[in-house]
Amino acid sequence: MDSSNPAHAAHRIVVAVPDRLRAEFFTADAWRRLGALGALTVVEAHGDRVAVAAALGAGARVLVTAWGAPRLDAGLLAAAPDLGLVAHTGGAVSPFVTPEVFARGVRVTQAGAAMAAPVAEVALTFTLALLHRVHRFDHALRSGADWATASTAPPRHEIRDCPVGVVGASRTGRAYMSLVQALGARVSVYDPYLTAPEAERLGVVVAPLDEVLRTSRIVAVHAPALPETRHLLGARELALLPDGAGLVNTARSWLVDESALLAEVRTGRLDAALDVFDQEPLPVDHPLRALPNVLLTPHQAAATVQGRQALGASTVAEVDRFLTGRPLRHAVGPESLARVE
Repeated sequence: MDSSNPAHAAHRIVVAVPDRLRAEFFTADAWRRLGALGALTVVEAHGDRVAVAAALGAGARVLVTAWGAPRLDAGLLAAAPDLGLVAHTGGAVSPFVTPEVFARGVRVTQAGAAMAAPVAEVALTFTLALLHRVHRFDHALRSGADWATASTAPPRHEIRDCPVGVVGASRTGRAYMSLVQALGARVSVYDPYLTAPEAERLGVVVAPLDEVLRTSRIVAVHAPALPETRHLLGARELALLPDGAGLVNTARSWLVDESALLAEVRTGRLDAALDVFDQEPLPVDHPLRALPNVLLTPHQAAATVQGRQALGASTVAEVDRFLTGRPLRHAVGPESLARVE
């Protein structure tokens, strides 16, 4: 599907985003604004390398991508001699952007910042559920336990004055900190890159990982998925959490040794709330599904109506900045390829 705009005849924008996601990402106004920037070529089979190559061709200045896009290696880039920008509607670009993209001088931008708010809200929801053992009560009532048995749970706590630990002062981590602080939580953070002045500005205490784990009633994971953060929380680290503590992971399962976590929660010593898993979809017979002290959601933390539309709005704004010669706000460089997603 092509949409020409005489005012921007020199610009062609290839949108490799399937219909369902286009409807979620781009409001009518956002789609109109994108179309005003140049002629749109939509690739429905956005993961089809041949279809994307055919859509690019000469004159394509911008490629808008979604999850599942083909890898932009030298071969695919050869089909796009005029490409200047890859604008990803998600966060991590490492699954499809290659070093050749940067070597050729193609700019890369992503919309991950738009995910921070909804994911932080889900992490807050998980935090409150774990503190009040909502998941345990729900499981007991749904599984047929009698009223007295269903009413039995470990001690419950309020978030006010609660020691909350955050692993990773990422955009989402900072959004989460702000939310729990607004409700009165005391926050400690492990992040080797968080400076003392920045921590003071955020109103948090920086501490070593072991200390954060030992002193927190809830620990929320918000670190990036890098080679050095693989199983950052393993059996040794999880054992440091106090009895009755809760682990929140809305980031990546990469960060937590899932087998070690399963062993801990099976004992009932810890509770957990998880939106991410080593294997997705999570198998229907996975042992995590049966545990009353584990709250599960199917990797949907960022998928609010507003969050999806924010991804589209961010993408359109970046395309606009690129085509009008202004600095990009969410550009990433070759270092982004180290993220394991």
